[in-house]
Amino acid sequence: MTNHNRFIIMGAMALGLQSALAGDITGTITLSGTAPEAQIIDQISSDPKCSTMHAEPVKTKFYVVDADKHLADVVVVVRGITGKSTGASAAPLVLDQKACLYTPYIAAVQTGQKIQIKNSDDLLHNVDVQPAADGNKPSMMNKAQMSGAADLVISFPAEENFLKFKCDVHPWMFSYVTVVDSPYFAVTGKDGSFKISGVPAGKYTVEALHRKAGKVAKEIEVKDGDTKLDFELQVPAK
Repeated sequence: MTNHNRFIIMGAMALGLQSALAGDITGTITLSGTAPEAQIIDQISSDPKCSTMHAEPVKTKFYVVDADKHLADVVVVVRGITGKSTGASAAPLVLDQKACLYTPYIAAVQTGQKIQIKNSDDLLHNVDVQPAADGNKPSMMNKAQMSGAADLVISFPAEENFLKFKCDVHPWMFSYVTVVDSPYFAVTGKDGSFKISGVPAGKYTVEALHRKAGKVAKEIEVKDGDTKLDFELQVPAK
C-alpha cells in the first residue's frame, strides 16, 4: 500500500470516528430578578364544575421557580442541526385536558411528530391551536371534543415557537408547544435542569426560550462525553 493511499484511509477513518462521536449537553436554568407572584385563576374558582375538581385554588404558571431560583418550563434547543427530525417515528406527545387544565403546560416536539390531544374530563372542551408568530394567521385546528370522544391528532411540518393550544369553552386553559426540526431539545423540570442526549460532535448555538423571560443563546462545542451549559434568564423590566 502506498503512503498516499494509507493517508487517505487514515483520514477517512478519522472523519468516520469524528462523525460517530456524540455527547450529552446538561445544565441548569436560573432566573435573575424577582418573578411576579402567581395569581389565583378566579375563572376556575367560579366555574360550578371545574371548581369541584381542585381542593386548592389553581394559580397561574407564568414563572415556576424553586427556592434557588431554578426556572422550569424553559425550552432548550440545539440550533444548526436542523433537518434531522425523527418525528415521524417518535412516540406521540400526549396533551391531556384534565381537571379543566392542559397538561403539560409547556412542551416540545419534533417536526412530523404526532401530538395526541385527550379529553379526560366529563365535560365538553374545544381544541383551538393558534400560531405564535402571527396572530393574523388562521387557527391550525379548531375542533370540539366531547367527553369520551376519540383523541385528536395533529403534527407540524416546520419549526414554531410556543404554539398555543387553548380551549374556547374554558378560556383559562392553555398549553404551549414548540416544534423543532431535530430531536436535540429539552424542557427544564421543576429544578431547572435539562439534558439533551446524543448530540453529534460539533459546534452549535444553544438557545434557552421562556414565554415570559425571553431567549438567550450561547455557543458550544460538543465532544465525546458530557458538556455542561448553564443559562440565566432575566425577568423583563416593567
